[in-house]
Amino acid sequence: MGGQRSDAQRNYALILDVAQQEVAAHGAETSLEQIARAAGVGSATVRRHFPNKRALLHAVFREGVEALHTRALELAETEDARGALLEWLTALAKYAATARGMAVALVRDETDARQEHPCDRLIDAGEPLLRQAVDVGAVPAGVTSEDLVTLVTGIVLATEHRRDPTAEAERLLAIAVRGISP
Repeated sequence: MGGQRSDAQRNYALILDVAQQEVAAHGAETSLEQIARAAGVGSATVRRHFPNKRALLHAVFREGVEALHTRALELAETEDARGALLEWLTALAKYAATARGMAVALVRDETDARQEHPCDRLIDAGEPLLRQAVDVGAVPAGVTSEDLVTLVTGIVLATEHRRDPTAEAERLLAIAVRGISP
């Protein structure tokens, strides 16, 4: 039994490593079957660890989401509330634009209500930054952290097939920001 557990852990690590490479190369279009083939395991093994592609994408981007969460905590300690919020939103847009498939992973659907979603972690991360920006009058009350994550997700989805998706996402975010906090 103990051997099987370490086998399962090795398979999980292998599948996740291969999935990160495949998603980086092919984006969210990568299939679980493609990942299974590249990892040299059966589709059933992949599905045991990741019941669907969304679960796999969430795992692939967990580390990046955690880094953005940590960055938000650091920025919440700075004096410039507006600057901190905008720096974090830009970091989110850059990461989502450069990590192929990330924007797709951030889109919610009805099945996501039953499981942890990367958006939840990002919304939580942005909340203190937004609250501080609202407190100093840099952002109007009524704007939510979820609104901002959704806005960035939409921008990244709209620009992901452009020649320079990161620059385009940053440019559109700057336009949106002028509307959010002129």
